[in-house]
Amino acid sequence: MQFLRTAFWVVIAVGLAFFCMANYVPVTVRLWGDMVMETKLPVLLIGAFLLGALPFWIMARATRWRLKRRLHSTEKALVVATAAAAPPPVMTPQPGFADTSPAVAIVPDTSPSTPAPPSITGPA
Repeated sequence: MQFLRTAFWVVIAVGLAFFCMANYVPVTVRLWGDMVMETKLPVLLIGAFLLGALPFWIMARATRWRLKRRLHSTEKALVVATAAAAPPPVMTPQPGFADTSPAVAIVPDTSPSTPAPPSITGPA
């Protein structure tokens, strides 16, 4: 996949180089009032492209930053919830030790945490 990405950017760069060589002519741009700017056409087009792409690049970076923060906080909450909900490990004797006490298993309480509301039955 990295090869395809690199090949794509090489093709774009070569095409841009050929475009710049074929259109390297001076261009006069009237800015405002008496201000006039003379530049080459490829410089003007590449500059306009980069200026137009800047707001979208900033928006993408801000979105990526926000999503990374959200993912990090969710991962932290998952670690805390998993650590709190994990039952303690079952103690079993190691082989080679002379332990005559039986292994004790701790079974988590599976009863509902809140009692069910009483049912109301009466004369109809």
